[in-house]
Amino acid sequence: MNVMRIEGGRPLQGTVRTQGAKNAALPVMAACLLLKGGALTLANVPELYDVSTMMELLTALGVTARREGKEVTLGVADEVSWEAPESLVRKMRASSLVLGPLLARCGRAALPLPGGCSIGSRPIDLHLKGLVQMGAKIEIRNGVVCAQADRLRGRRIYLDFPSVGATENLMMAAALAQGETIIENIAREPEIDNLAAVLRSMGVPIDMEGTGCVRIKGVEEVRSCRERVIPDRIEACTYLLAGVMTGGRVTVEDAIPAHIDSLLAKLEEAGVRFAVNGSAVTVFPADRLQSVSLKTMPFPGFPTDLQPQMAAALSLAEGTSVIEESVFQARFLYAAELNRMGADIRVKGDTAVISGVERLSGANVKATDLRAGAALIIAGLAAQGRTQVEDMVHVWRGYEAIDVKLRSLGAQVELAEDVR
Repeated sequence: MNVMRIEGGRPLQGTVRTQGAKNAALPVMAACLLLKGGALTLANVPELYDVSTMMELLTALGVTARREGKEVTLGVADEVSWEAPESLVRKMRASSLVLGPLLARCGRAALPLPGGCSIGSRPIDLHLKGLVQMGAKIEIRNGVVCAQADRLRGRRIYLDFPSVGATENLMMAAALAQGETIIENIAREPEIDNLAAVLRSMGVPIDMEGTGCVRIKGVEEVRSCRERVIPDRIEACTYLLAGVMTGGRVTVEDAIPAHIDSLLAKLEEAGVRFAVNGSAVTVFPADRLQSVSLKTMPFPGFPTDLQPQMAAALSLAEGTSVIEESVFQARFLYAAELNRMGADIRVKGDTAVISGVERLSGANVKATDLRAGAALIIAGLAAQGRTQVEDMVHVWRGYEAIDVKLRSLGAQVELAEDVR
């Protein structure tokens, strides 16, 4: 079902439960490749296209993957393949996460340069640079990363940018490296902590110093374990913004409020009333939003993955808002689609200037990437008339049963097959 049709203009009311975090599930699933003759069992794993792709990729490498509800068990034999199939790697940027654990476990790895959504160049240079510092020999032949190392060696590595993917890949590689690895200027996203918890459960000594540095003592082998995927902070924020945009009252349960503090701070600045009760966050009906300005930054700054949804909400704010994008250069592709709905967004370089309008109108729009699709959906919920969001395939990569959850909040949405 690649099209969502939305009859907008209805305030959302009710409660939804946060899914497991896609961006946490993918790296911890890849970590299973560190095992020899063991199993990694993960609870709270969302049912998403990207998760299914990772399960297919791991299966192609020789892992036995089994799902029972929200629990996924990944069984790993004594031997696995070190060559990742191009057909699967091209589907998803996060496929690069198998490089570090494969190289550490097998002594070699072959990974076609990964694909993904169209929000700008996301090279894996920092991943490769760190692995080379740990003793790997790496060549790129015909678009395939070919890496080899008898055994990786612990090193002090400084990341030029706090890349989430590079941090995760190097942490997994360091788990089986000889000696201690110190990685500085690491990403501090909550998903990094989730991966660290899994590696600790596998028997890897890890010290997260809280200052953007991690120390990992490599072990000879890791052990089987069971862990839980953290709640998805971006999904939680998307539903809260849907409540804000429609003037409704929406509660998101099973969230971690500390993970979404940057959004809550901006909502408070914009005049939105909300309440935090343990793991539940509620937004209340409000008058028209006040304009705010923000800049996307690595955690704990405002997340780039929430920028399109926030822009959609600010398109209805009173006054002029300014959003500066500092992470992905093509993140504003959604602006033209929101403008088709009556928004007034002007993009110049890495900055979007949003002049708030009183109302949006339904239109036929296309999701250009995962988060753009989410932004168009919540805009459609607030718009007058019918909105048709095409290319929903992007949205299914990161939002589990979004149509079901929206209907539970009173939204009038339906899915259809591709209209082309």
